[in-house]
Amino acid sequence: MPPRSNPTARQARLGAELRKLREAAGMAAREAGAFLGGNQAQISHIEAGRWGVSAERVRRLATLYSASDEKLVEVLSAMAEERVKGWWESYRGVLRPGFLDLAELENHASYLRSVQTMNVPGILQTEEYVRAIHNSYVPRLTADEVDMRVEFRMKRRNIFMRDTPVPFVALVHEAALRMRYGGRKVAKGQLEFLLEAAEWPTVTVRVIPFTCEDFVEAAHSLLYAGGVVPQLDAIHMDTPVGGVSITDSAGLKRFGEMLDFAEDAALSERESRQLIHDVVRQL
Repeated sequence: MPPRSNPTARQARLGAELRKLREAAGMAAREAGAFLGGNQAQISHIEAGRWGVSAERVRRLATLYSASDEKLVEVLSAMAEERVKGWWESYRGVLRPGFLDLAELENHASYLRSVQTMNVPGILQTEEYVRAIHNSYVPRLTADEVDMRVEFRMKRRNIFMRDTPVPFVALVHEAALRMRYGGRKVAKGQLEFLLEAAEWPTVTVRVIPFTCEDFVEAAHSLLYAGGVVPQLDAIHMDTPVGGVSITDSAGLKRFGEMLDFAEDAALSERESRQLIHDVVRQL
């Protein structure tokens, strides 16, 4: 079987975690490959997500590496056995891989936390709001491309509609509430929907007000996705040059603390709802 040319973010993450276990054991890829009856190239492909690996081999490698975290090993084994394709796979070859990776990350998260300073969180945006944002891109997107992106973003919201919805804490700066993307009517509809979403069982919306005197270090959108185990936590950041994924422990710690700081600076849920109502009335 030839190597995958474009492994998904989750396939690459499984390989990266196996590499971390090997490196923590101080073992060379050549030695691990020989243990599986192969060579260094085999381990390199597995650790890059280019080759699949069975749950049985994950456990064998974990034993070789003397990995003592049984829960992590079981989670990695389960990841290796995943065969059902997510809904986002139907968009492969149509939308950029980064869109699909984000939907996959949200789908497998045990919880989500985000901070937004310039717009409402993507997963809580209305169709009209999404369309207004994408229609402002330079160079302009085709009508078909905009339609596809709108449809895809609406489907991402399904994580709140399933039997066990994902807990989501959305920290939104007041500046984002006052942006009028698409005009007053679109902006008002978006804020009214945000108030509705804040009533969903697992969604919490809190606003960082203009009156906050502390600097909140979040120039771009930041999404923290909690894994089944902490070692599988991940961060997604939107930047002017595309999405950036952060999975190293130092980055997770830094941005996790930044989210904690932003949450401390935010109004309570009740105060946040009142502020959003006030902005709606002013539109």
